[in-house]
Amino acid sequence: MLPLLVKKVELVKIQFAVSLSKNLLMSKHRCGWCEGDLLYEDYHDREWGVPVKDDETLFEFLILETFQAGLSWITVLKKRENFRKAFDNFDYKKIAKYNQDKIDELLDNPGIIRNKLKVNATVSNAQAFIEVQKEFGSFSDYIWKFVDGKPIKNSLKNYKEGPATTPLSDTISKDLKKRGFKFVGSTVIYAQMQATGMVNDHEVSCFRYNEV
Repeated sequence: MLPLLVKKVELVKIQFAVSLSKNLLMSKHRCGWCEGDLLYEDYHDREWGVPVKDDETLFEFLILETFQAGLSWITVLKKRENFRKAFDNFDYKKIAKYNQDKIDELLDNPGIIRNKLKVNATVSNAQAFIEVQKEFGSFSDYIWKFVDGKPIKNSLKNYKEGPATTPLSDTISKDLKKRGFKFVGSTVIYAQMQATGMVNDHEVSCFRYNEV
């Protein structure tokens, strides 16, 4: 009887630990903009605000942010996998060589945002992206120099206090436009900075604030 009793005690301990873990997870405070949507919460918990230094991911976010212009981020996020498939997994070297047939194919794809100007801009942005790499060694070196290689850590109590643009996003936007990038207004660029960790705009009470 004793071994069976021990097993029951151990099982109760395990169940308690699992329950405690779930409760702790549920009690974690997140930034208000993502709460209530599982896709948003997962993106917030795993990606948003994490410093990105590899060119491939930076390009992906840049393109997704340009498609977001005038729309909500959740709209783009829901189509992210469709975008990956449609745009060769965001391979900027391939995208830079897209011809009109490929562009027409994309414009017929109901799984993405079929905006002619934005699709064409993706191709020209890929070309401009490669030119930046040639000049600076990598796009990452270029973009991160604007913050001296270190994330700007803000102290927002509520995400609604966060700005849509800053003087720095204005500067980056202007520089990108000079280099031939399109759909890179200051609002788009600040969203890019937040997403790729150039700026930490998690609420100070958010569990990710000190993790990213």
